[in-house]
This record gives sequence, C-alpha cells and structure tokens, in this order.
Amino acid sequence: MGQVAGKVAIVTGGASGIGEACSETLAREGASVLVTDVDDALGEGVIDRIAKAGGKAHYLHHDVRDEAAWPGVVAEAEKRFGRLDIVVANAGIGIMAPIESMTLADWQRQQAINLDGVFLSIKHAIPALRRAGGGSIVLMSSIAGLRGAPGLAAYSATKGGVRLLAKSVALEHAADGIRCNSVHPGIIATPIWGKIPTGAEGNRRNAPIDPRERAAAVVPLTRVGEAQDIANGVLFLCTDAANYMTGQELVIDGGMTAGGRPPPRTQ
Repeated sequence: MGQVAGKVAIVTGGASGIGEACSETLAREGASVLVTDVDDALGEGVIDRIAKAGGKAHYLHHDVRDEAAWPGVVAEAEKRFGRLDIVVANAGIGIMAPIESMTLADWQRQQAINLDGVFLSIKHAIPALRRAGGGSIVLMSSIAGLRGAPGLAAYSATKGGVRLLAKSVALEHAADGIRCNSVHPGIIATPIWGKIPTGAEGNRRNAPIDPRERAAAVVPLTRVGEAQDIANGVLFLCTDAANYMTGQELVIDGGMTAGGRPPPRTQ
C-alpha cells in the first residue's frame, strides 16, 4: 500500500472501464486523483467509492478534445491538490468498420479523441509536471497499436500514433525528469465492448461483441483480461519502481502478441 503516496494524478476517461480501475487503484495506493470524463453520473460514482475507501479524489466534466478546457483541468489539479505528478491519458473510443465504408466523420472522431486528446493532455500537463520536479505520463494504447486489426483500421491508426507519441515525448522530456510510456491492453472486459458502433450500415452486428467469448478463442491464456490487470500495470509505471523506464511499451494481453493461437482446452 502507499506506492504513490503524496502524488497527484489526472486520469482522463476515468469514470468507467480501465480508467475507473486506474483512478481507484491510484487513489488506493495514496495518490490524490482528478478524474475527468464526459459521463458525470459514472464519474461521481467513482469519486464516491474512492472517498468511502478513504482516498482523495475530485471529478471534472471534461471533453479531452477541447483545448480551451485543458489549462483549467491542470490548474484544478494544482489548486486542489498542490501539484501534478502523474497523467494517465486513457480517454478513447472505438468505431468498427471496414476502411472502405468508414465515413470521414467517424475517422475524424476517433482521431480527435484517441490522438488529439492525448496530445493535448501531454502538451498542457508538461509545465505542471516540470514544476513538480518530474513525473510519469502513461498513454493508453492497445495491441491494435502494435499490429493490424481488420475492421479497426482507424482505431489502430490512432493507437499506433499513441505508441510513437510516447517515445517522442520520452526523448523530449527525459532531461526534465518526466517519463512517458505506453500501455497496450489486449481483450479486456470493459463496457466499451457494448458501445463499439459500426461505421458501415452493411456491417451492423446482430448482438454486442462478447469479450469473454472472443478471448477464449484467441487469447493464449484462454480468458479475458480485467480492467484491474491494466490498472496494475499503470500503477507500476507511476511508481518509483519504474523510475528507469521511459519510452517503453507495457503489453498486457494474455499472450496475444506472442504469436500463435491458444492451446486446446484439456479436461
């Protein structure tokens, strides 16, 4: 316990799924957390749970695409908690469609949230992190940022961009004591699976994607990952135990990118 005691974190998209797990884990380990999201009801719920567990957190309604709002978000973290040490750029969406039928609007929406939002989080947090004497930036990518994914070309493009953005930021700000790493989840059981729309009318699904069924078929460990599995990795990158890691990729995917298919089940 207390692995990030005394530190202050911003977690974008922190109201559900992986962001929720990151917010609650960082708070449980002693950080003061500014949770931002566009779902106010879920965001307030996260704050309530953190408070009941004895942690410190505050919620802000925040669209990561809105650059004009970013200075206020960073200022709120410093004003309320005194400094900024950690940024978890987690907010993101996925729109499934073949590239030839994806609309430009769907392409641009993913770019705006998944990549522009990450860029803005870094740009506006750097001065505060520098004032704190350094810190950790964690960018949420995906295994789709490491390899192609049919039907998710636009999503993969954004997550691949996040991967290389982390490396460039790590090099630019190493001298400031600011570390920047990317995290690459595999198939994780979160609400996003029920929210993934298709951008092509001819490719509508008859039922939501079941991540547990998909994981059983393609994950070598033959099971779906949980949001806490990813939050554990994010926590590590934010602790002093990772103080010599920057510009790296932390892959948490049950073996999917190791190659091959899962072994047959045994009785």
